[in-house]
Order: sequence, then structure tokens, then C-alpha cells
Amino acid sequence: MKKVVRKANPSQLLKCSAQHIHAAFNSTVFDISSCPITFYDKVYTAVYNAFVYVEGTLASSLTFALYRPITTYEDISGCRALGFGIHPDTSKIYDETCTKIFCGLNRYVTIEGCSDSERCDGSGICLVNNICTVTGPTVIDFNGTFSSVEDRCAYLLLQDSIFDIKIVANFQERRRKDVSFLDSVTLTAGEDVFHLEQGGRVLENNSPLTLNSTVQEINGLELFRDHTGVTVKMIQDDAIFSLFFNGDTVQLTLEEEIPPPVKVGLCRGSFSAARFSEGSSPSCDTEYLEIPDSTINCTTMTDRCNLLMEAPFSSCHDEVDPAPYVIACSDTLCRYPSVDGLRCQFLGAYARACHQNSSALEEWWSAAQCPPPEDFCQDKMCSDHEFCGEIRGKTGCLCRAIKASKYRESGTLGDPTVCTQNSALVSLLGCLLEEDNIDYTHLHLIDETCKGEKDEESHMVTFSFTSTDTCGAVITANGSNIIYKNSILSQNTSSDVIVRQDQTAIDFSCTHTQPEIKTVAFRIKDSSVVIELKSGAWNYTLTMKAYTDAGRTQVLDSSTDVVLNQKIWVELETDGLDEDLVAVVTDSCWATSQESSSSTPRYDLIQDGCPNTADQTVEVEGNGEGTFNYFSFNMFQFSGSSSEVYLHCKLELCVKQNNVCVPVVSMD
Repeated sequence: MKKVVRKANPSQLLKCSAQHIHAAFNSTVFDISSCPITFYDKVYTAVYNAFVYVEGTLASSLTFALYRPITTYEDISGCRALGFGIHPDTSKIYDETCTKIFCGLNRYVTIEGCSDSERCDGSGICLVNNICTVTGPTVIDFNGTFSSVEDRCAYLLLQDSIFDIKIVANFQERRRKDVSFLDSVTLTAGEDVFHLEQGGRVLENNSPLTLNSTVQEINGLELFRDHTGVTVKMIQDDAIFSLFFNGDTVQLTLEEEIPPPVKVGLCRGSFSAARFSEGSSPSCDTEYLEIPDSTINCTTMTDRCNLLMEAPFSSCHDEVDPAPYVIACSDTLCRYPSVDGLRCQFLGAYARACHQNSSALEEWWSAAQCPPPEDFCQDKMCSDHEFCGEIRGKTGCLCRAIKASKYRESGTLGDPTVCTQNSALVSLLGCLLEEDNIDYTHLHLIDETCKGEKDEESHMVTFSFTSTDTCGAVITANGSNIIYKNSILSQNTSSDVIVRQDQTAIDFSCTHTQPEIKTVAFRIKDSSVVIELKSGAWNYTLTMKAYTDAGRTQVLDSSTDVVLNQKIWVELETDGLDEDLVAVVTDSCWATSQESSSSTPRYDLIQDGCPNTADQTVEVEGNGEGTFNYFSFNMFQFSGSSSEVYLHCKLELCVKQNNVCVPVVSMD
């Protein structure tokens, strides 16, 4: 409420004049503008009522009985205010306008009503119109006090029990690690949770909402979106709450009769307990230091921010104090480059606060050399590790500084190669490609038909090949390793006369490494053995089976009777290798009477890929020709030991090059 005290001027005083108004008692309504009224009547026993109106408004009434001719006077000298006549030492209250008018004995008028920042609810209650602005790293609370958020955590802005709402602001870094920016807003209303992001994207309980200029009502909330941003409104007992978010700035408007005694949240001027742990990452308050940007001229930026002190913004100064907006603007632009619309962001935030207070600044942007108010990145959806900014004259999804720092320091565009089950995969950051002006659709592997795939949510671009579909990979042998090497290349055709993108060549590879344990044990009297060998991160499976027939259909198991000198066949088969590219070579096989491959006595069956010439029963088939081979021998046992015989084989992988993987049998 505000109180205005003023003295009535002569034209507002109803004072006596020399000319009295005389009227007969058969008229009971008198509309006068000055002074004593004289009544005459010849009837002595009548009771009369008289009503005195001033400019159509009742000022006084008279009730009297007359027993003889009498002159009755009513002094209506008083105050006139807002079109009302008021007697001295009385007041009038008008609930519909929240106005109380008091006329003092000295004819001074006192008017009480709602202040400029309040509105009347029509029942005599003044509602305070609070505005809180959060833009960039800065907060200007309901009291017009400036503060700054220095980390990348989530903070409670407002919690209100009347509207049953809670608003949390989420801060993230952008181009610099040491300056945080408002990134998104989470509004909880009852059981519903609304998440507002850059680009005008709104999620209701994690499900996307389709909003446009038509108001959509959801559980008492009114939501709509236009070219300037997203607006959410709620009306409760004639009080109004509204939230506006354009991806860079959030403004909360809350009307309330009496502010709560306990201040909670940044918009009420309290940092205590404002950190909202539920939406903050564990390392959100980690401090990062960066070298100041030498390209920033703080004096120039401060002059830019001081435009808020001049016309046309000065017409709003009585309603919205520009000082905290100037401080917020200078504090940010002296630390962070004026990009991504930042040079106009604080001016626009102030202009909108003025608009919320019914003080429209007509086309302020022309005087400030800014574009008309609009959502800078409308419908531009970026991933969690990206933000929407300006690049090469248009909006794009740029990498957040912390996420991209390790790639920029190492000069890479993505993560190391991931070698999975016989496949190689490389993931590149789409934002790094965009920043380097690389169109991922123009990239391919050595085989030009193998393109990258872009994930629509993470914007990661993935290239992959397998050991069976190598996409042109070059396969080489390096000692005991087989290396699959491929490259991500820029599309380049002979018809290209000019190019506007750097040529790209990113090499990556995966390796099949010989197993660290290079023997497999097989107990003659047991069933087949299946061992999974991990070569680096590329896996393949080796199966070792014994058969009692040359067609290898009758598997030898623990129930099969094996007699001395019986011929058995042993098959070594792999799964997960491309037989057109890689061959399995059985380098050596030997038998022991103990489970350990190094135990003695030892009897060799295969040496250097060839049968032991001392044992004419050993035959080797398909060795080095493909991904499986087999050999046969006549069963034996060690002298003086049990019937248990353990078979061990040493295997090697070989790149097939004109059958050079096939061992050469010595003629000695």
C-alpha cells in the first residue's frame, strides 16, 4: 500500500457562500455544490428526511421533526477527492480499487492505495508484483539485488506453497570452463515436472511436449510458445504466477499479498540451502581456472552495458532499477566474449522486466542496434555436452568447454577406438566436427560405401567395421599381432573443382593378438573343450574336439571306449574370424601324462606346423588354410602311467597372403 497526503485546493472545498439554497420539505433530494441549506415548512408536526448529494454522490443525510417554522443548517464543507465529497475527519474505502480516502479536520486529503509495483485484486487486497531475472551467470532477485553463480550446479530459484510450485535453474559452462550460464529450468507443479531447455524444448515428466502460440492447459498451468520463447502461467485466487524462458534468460513474475518471512531460493535473495543436489552432478562445484580472454575490452563492454542508463530505457527507470542489470551485464562481458547474442541479452532482459511492469519500451532494439526479441536458438536441439551458439554466422551445437578440453588438448575429434566382438568402432563428437566445419555426411571409410551414423540425441558420429565386413581395412601382420587398419576420409571426387572443407584423414585400428596362454589342454577320456580367447578386445572362440571317425561325426566323450593304437581325429575350429582374411595355424601339439602343458614326460605330435616325422601315424589336414584344421594319430599311453593322456596345442593367427600361412613340410 502507498499513502498520498495532499491539501485540498479551493475548488475542492465545499464551503459556505452568501447565497443559501432554500427548498421546501416536499423535496427530499438536494444536489448542491456549496453550503448551508435552509428548509421552510408550515406543517408543525412532520418528520422529514433530506439527502445531500455532491456531484451525484451521497455526502450527507438529515432527519428531523418540525413543530414550528425552523431554519435547519447542514455544514458540508469538507474535501473532494477522486470525484467524491468527504466530510472532515471521515474516510471512504473502495475495495474494488483498494483505495482509502481520508479527509482531515484541516481539509488535507490522504489517499492510500496500491503502489506502482502492486495491483488490486478487487477485494481490497494489494498484490505485490515481484520480478526475478536470471540471465547468463547472474541473478537479479525480487528485491533488485544482483548476485552471481560461479559453478555449474542446480539452484532453487523459488518455492511457493500457495501455487504449489518449485523452480530450479540448472547452470552449465559454455565456451569457457570458468564461467557458467543458465542452461535449463525445471518447474515442479504438484506431481508434474516440466523441464525447459534451449531451443524451446519442453519435457513433461520426461516426455516431449508440442507447444505453439495456442495456450495449452495442463493441470492448472497455461503453456504456450512463440518466437520469443516459452511462457508458463498459473492463476490462483486472482494472484498470477508466470515463467518465461528463451534458452538464455528466465524471468519469474509472482504476485503475492505478503512475502513469506523465511527467504528460500535465489529469487528471494538467499543462497543458503539454495543448492539443489537432486539436479547437480557430484563434481558441479569443481573450480576451473582459465587465462583471461585478452580480446575482451572491458571498457568497451561497460559502455555497452551503460546503454541501460540512457533513452529509451530511461523511461522505465522509475519502475525497474537498471543498476543491477548494468552490473550483471558488465560482470559477464568483462569475463566472457560477446558472442551468441550476449551483447543484447542483458538489454533484452531489462526491457522484458519493464514490459512485465506495464512499461513497454517500443522498439528498444533499434536504438541498441540489436535484433528484435526472439528465441536465439529456437528449434535447435543440442545434446547434454553441447550448447546452442553462433558459428560462422548461424546457430549450431557447440561443445561445452569441459567436455571438449581433453580432445582439444590431444588434437583429436573423438574417443579412442573401441574393439568389440570382432568389430572396430570409432565415435566422433558431432560438435567438434561442426566447429571444424566438417560435414559428417561427407565422411566415409576406405570403402566409400561405409558411412558414419549420427545418434540423434548424443550427436555422436560413429564409424565401424567388422572382421568379416572390413570396409576396405588394410590387414597386416606384426610379429604375433594381426592388425586391421581403416581410415575415416573426406569424400573427394574428380569433379570437385574447389573444396571449402579441410580434408580429413583419421586412422584407427584393432588388433588380433595371439592368446597369452598359448596352449589348450584336452583330456583324451573327456568330451570336447571350448575356450574363449581374447585377442586384445577382439574375441574369437576356439573349439577343440576329438572324433572316432574320419568324417568327424562321432564325437569322443567320457563314455567312449578308446583302445591303444586306435586312430582318433582332433579338430581345431575357430568362430569369429574371417576365413578369407585370417588363417589358424596349428604350430605344435604335444601330449603329457599330467594336466600341465610343461610337465614331463612329453610326446610331440606336431612340430612347426608339421607332423612329427618320428611318428608315422600323425597326419595334419588344412593347417593354415582357413579358420579350422584337424589332425589324426593313433592312440597311445605313457609307459608306466595311467591311461590319462593330456593333449596340448599351440595356435597362431596368420594373415592369408597367397597361402603363405600353410606350413612347408620339411622333406628331411
